[in-house]
Amino acid sequence: MVVLNKIYTRTGDGGDTALGDGTRRVKHNLRVSAYGTSDETNATVGLARLHSTGELDEALARIQNDLFDLGADLCRPDMAKDAEAEYLPLRMTAAQVDRLEAEIDAMNADLTPLRSFILPGGSALAAHLHLCRTVSRRAERLTTELATEEDVNEAAVKYLNRLSDWFFVAGRVANGNGADDVLWVPGANR
Repeated sequence: MVVLNKIYTRTGDGGDTALGDGTRRVKHNLRVSAYGTSDETNATVGLARLHSTGELDEALARIQNDLFDLGADLCRPDMAKDAEAEYLPLRMTAAQVDRLEAEIDAMNADLTPLRSFILPGGSALAAHLHLCRTVSRRAERLTTELATEEDVNEAAVKYLNRLSDWFFVAGRVANGNGADDVLWVPGANR
């Protein structure tokens, strides 16, 4: 359980922060950037939820919780030491990736196949979901870059990859199942 009695600690005043295992890294460290951007993705989901209802809102709530799981996973380096930890560290799982895939397939089943790329927009919800998509892609880029240098849970990388796809398809659903998608017209303003 997390208990936050005091919000500021002053321990980061020198430009470093503690990771989940207690080690310290500079705040611009790639691992910190990766889990910080997953947190930023979560904030964009919060904005999208201002416009969502029903099953889509419930799915977005699950994603927000998953994004906290993702941050907990990414802030804990050296997976080889998980067994030695005081408590078993929280890691993303294949089941979370599978759930996203099933939801993507279910949402996509009623959509007309695309014949053009989509511009972010249409409804307010769709525009926010496209923002979620682009921020989650940045989190994915940072996480895959981190994976070239350090140990990263494979399920975390897969989750981020599926998540941006989820946001794309959900954006189409939010645009009247694609009827109100804003389509790119190549060279339209030449």
